[in-house]
Formats: sequence, structure tokens, C-alpha cells
Amino acid sequence: MTTKHDERHGGAYDRGRADAYYSREAIPHYYTGGTSGPECHTKRTGLTAKETQSYWAGYSDCDERKDWR
Repeated sequence: MTTKHDERHGGAYDRGRADAYYSREAIPHYYTGGTSGPECHTKRTGLTAKETQSYWAGYSDCDERKDWR
């Protein structure tokens, strides 16, 4: 059975993929609004089990990394 994740820009799955791509430390989080501007609020605490699972799924699904050279 495949789990469906909320893949919206700024969501937990998206943030996991972005952290992996940019080789950032894995700290489960998501944006409650957009990813920039005044509505940009990062939620790092109080994530549900599903949100945390989505973050880690995005992190592990990213099979490409940014080349910083």
C-alpha cells in the first residue's frame, strides 16, 4: 500500500525533499503558509505523526543532490 503525502509547496513532504536536495540537516518541519513573505511561518514543533512521516518520506525520496561546485 502506497501512502499519499500532501505534496504542496512548503508542506512536510516538500520540505523533506528540499532539505535532502540541499544537503541540509534533517529537522522535520513544514510551512503553514507560503515559503516566503509575511505568511511564511515554519512549524517545527507539535507535528503530527503523519506530518513527520511525510517529511521523512520526502527526505528519503529525494535521489538527487545539489552540486555545490
